Amino acid sequence: MHKSVVILALALIAVATGCSNIERSRNLADPSVPAKTLAEQVCSNCHGLDGNSVSPVFPRLAGQQPDYIVNQLNNFRSHQRSDPPGYQYMWGLSRHLSDEQIAGLAEYYSKQVARRAPAVDRDEQKLARGKAIFENGLPEEAVIACSACHGPSGQGLAAFPRLAYQHSDYLIKQLDVFQFTQGRPGTPMEQIVHPLTGSDKTAIAAYLQAFPD
Repeated sequence: MHKSVVILALALIAVATGCSNIERSRNLADPSVPAKTLAEQVCSNCHGLDGNSVSPVFPRLAGQQPDYIVNQLNNFRSHQRSDPPGYQYMWGLSRHLSDEQIAGLAEYYSKQVARRAPAVDRDEQKLARGKAIFENGLPEEAVIACSACHGPSGQGLAAFPRLAYQHSDYLIKQLDVFQFTQGRPGTPMEQIVHPLTGSDKTAIAAYLQAFPD
């Protein structure tokens, strides 16, 4: 009996130690949990361990601009960003994040290697249209080239996000948010995307997901 009690006590200690191990915690309300731990044990459920999410519902964060990630997490935390993915997923998850954790998450994902999704649209006409808009815009509609802000390789720049290899479905949904709602206020994208047609958005998104090396 005594041996059984000792074994049970040791097991309880082991469980307690595991639950309180700061390097193995999913406690989003604890500011002492390292950002890398949150990325690997919480964020990875949707965005993938290395930020290359598989589901088009969730954006790819690998290689993303750190300033952009910081801005978006702050907007989620303050409820300024109210598009459906914002309030459905990120409002609650970002609620208790500290500034240090947000900065750490941005650094973690910015250092991951972005990889192209395995399935891409092979419609050459569509891809050519998307490439033309990305590189030259639509001058007749006063739409500037996407590359002007997001970089010639779609790599992003500071507050302007990386777009290369992003899920096309996610990009289309975000363009719709900019064009038709106030879910992401305070961005020039509201004016930029206004003239775009549905086929324009599909072409841009397809090109960006299949972005050439």
